[in-house]
Amino acid sequence: MSEVPKELKLVFDEPKQRVKPPHHFADMSPEERKAKVADLGIPAFRANQMAVHYFTHYNDVPETWTDIPKEMRDSLAKDFMPVLITLVRSVTTDNGKTRKDLWKLHDGVLVESVLMRYSDRTTVCISSQAGCGMNCPFCATGQSGLTRNLTAGEITAQVVAAARACDQGELPGGPTRLSNIVFMGMGEPMANYNAVMRSVRNITAPQPDGLGISARSVTVSTVGLVNGIEKLTQEGIPVTLAVSLHTPDDELRDTLVPINNRFNVREVLEAADKYEAKTGRRYSIEYALIRDINDQSWRADLLGRLLKNRNAHVNLIPLNPTPGSKWTASRPHDEKEFVRILEDYGVPVTVRDTRGREIDGACGQLAAAEIISEV
Repeated sequence: MSEVPKELKLVFDEPKQRVKPPHHFADMSPEERKAKVADLGIPAFRANQMAVHYFTHYNDVPETWTDIPKEMRDSLAKDFMPVLITLVRSVTTDNGKTRKDLWKLHDGVLVESVLMRYSDRTTVCISSQAGCGMNCPFCATGQSGLTRNLTAGEITAQVVAAARACDQGELPGGPTRLSNIVFMGMGEPMANYNAVMRSVRNITAPQPDGLGISARSVTVSTVGLVNGIEKLTQEGIPVTLAVSLHTPDDELRDTLVPINNRFNVREVLEAADKYEAKTGRRYSIEYALIRDINDQSWRADLLGRLLKNRNAHVNLIPLNPTPGSKWTASRPHDEKEFVRILEDYGVPVTVRDTRGREIDGACGQLAAAEIISEV
């Protein structure tokens, strides 16, 4: 295995917190919630009541919990439901069916989530870190560097806010149910593993202990942290694994995805294969098509040969360019040729719907614009 570059040696470590985030109901397992209630001398059934409010009714305002004595609500708000995220602004496109929300955390840090309504599903793309330490040069979040990990409470709060927006009919078409969660917003989920997995359990646990969303409707992405994929394989939670490969050759990937210096293409695909073998779940290969960088026919051919006997699906992503960047989306004819070559190898491939370009669609763009506006 290759030596880790100096600039990447700390990406697996917990970033130093400037101010510790408040502990939240969603940071705890159901057992921990009940134990804390008992430690505070509160009847055990109150933990279940809070779970019903939060995960079934998407209500995180204890002042409105009329089934709990008024004198107890302030205490519950302080000990279990501190405000974790505050909406700064929302921007929409696609006639309102795509909405990007910018959230401010307790310490002023900004993160983003994107809510998208389709004809057959409603999906939220959430952030797991503020910034990212993976240093991928074509990514707006990667350009900003890593500020800190999000807590499970902060991650889950984005999902609960999206579920509430769906339930209250905030998107065109009236009330709907949040059906899909993708960990593809700001950050590298596998570099914040414990908080992400607590959040996944919050999402997939049956109500009222969680949101009751099927694990098969949850996608966890990674740029290729093999140790994280190996841990996920042992969890017994059949989420969809998405590997951000972006090129099939190590020479270019060392530059596009610098963690490749530690975990190369072969090692990443072998770990993904083991995940597929254990869970029976086909994994996704995320591939941002970048003009004249990774969209050549010979790279499509190499990718096809790598994947033709694997249970993998390629998700081609026309790059959302960031302001001032030299990186841009592939030409339409190069994209079509890339698809044709993969299909000739029998590799399933789709081109992602490019929603959100009009609203700083690439992760990190809205947060960066907000910071600039405050300077």
